[in-house]
Amino acid sequence: MAICALAALVMPYVPSIMDWSSQRVLLTGSAGFLGRAVAAALRARGVPESSLRGLRSREYDLLRSERAAAALTDFPGCTMVIHCAGLVGGLALNRAHPGRMFHDNMLMALNIVEAARASGLADRGGKVVLIGSMTSYPADAPLPYHEDSLFRGLPDREIAAYGIAKLAALQLLRAYHSEFGLRSACAVLVNLYGPGDNIDDEKRAHAAGSLMKRFVDAADRGLPEVVCWGTGTPSRDFLYIDDAAAGVLRVAEAVDDASAVNIASGRETTIKELTELIARLSGFGGRIAWDAAKGDGVGRRCLDIGKARALGWSPRTDLETGLAATIEWYRSRRG
Repeated sequence: MAICALAALVMPYVPSIMDWSSQRVLLTGSAGFLGRAVAAALRARGVPESSLRGLRSREYDLLRSERAAAALTDFPGCTMVIHCAGLVGGLALNRAHPGRMFHDNMLMALNIVEAARASGLADRGGKVVLIGSMTSYPADAPLPYHEDSLFRGLPDREIAAYGIAKLAALQLLRAYHSEFGLRSACAVLVNLYGPGDNIDDEKRAHAAGSLMKRFVDAADRGLPEVVCWGTGTPSRDFLYIDDAAAGVLRVAEAVDDASAVNIASGRETTIKELTELIARLSGFGGRIAWDAAKGDGVGRRCLDIGKARALGWSPRTDLETGLAATIEWYRSRRG
């Protein structure tokens, strides 16, 4: 099946509860994996090109407060800020650069939210939507993670810098909502995958994308073995990129009280299950070896999506269908 036809099968459709054609949307991180998907979803919901401003770091470096302020000044009448920009990566990047993970993600959130406030966004009845992370949940929170567990403990130490930065950004929304009346929301996301992922960069690739590259390359080269990190026993929650984008927009439509909403598959999948599924879909017939010395990270992660379902959103792409579409995209991209 052609990639365009497969994508059409799995593309989620969530009826809008907002007139997006009347919104002027500032989208940070518009060149990133999630940002591109959110931009496509906004266009599909009727946001005119003239009313959609995508920010790229080479023009608006959000680590600098004056550039964040300029982003709002240069886009007068903005009614919605969706902040998808961030320093994101896998376990290796979090282990190597915890300082940058905290500093960059915290500073970008501080600068864009303050710039939105200073621009008069609250006075216009506008809204800020931040992207949260499941890594913000306490290490000992009961599964599946419910939004009520946020702020009730510390995240796992290996990803604490990133997780706490995202949690602090959520507290920032709460504080600005309380003091300045700034309408806002936070979409808490899980491990994303799908066409458009930065699969070739192993430091920044998402877990599923990194595995996909290894197994597709191994299958195409006829390699006898692929070595994977850890033991394969930890579990994670994997969400297809188009489902994630639809979820972010539903949160933007329905939430304005600075609260968090889990956007996830709601399904717990072990790394071993994911690996074996990717190997099969890639056509890899060799041996899968596990390097336990590399460590596993957090043992289990899965999010409760009851709140999102109550808002009218639910994931529409099952894991096998989404992985098959992504593998097909990756192979077609390599030529």
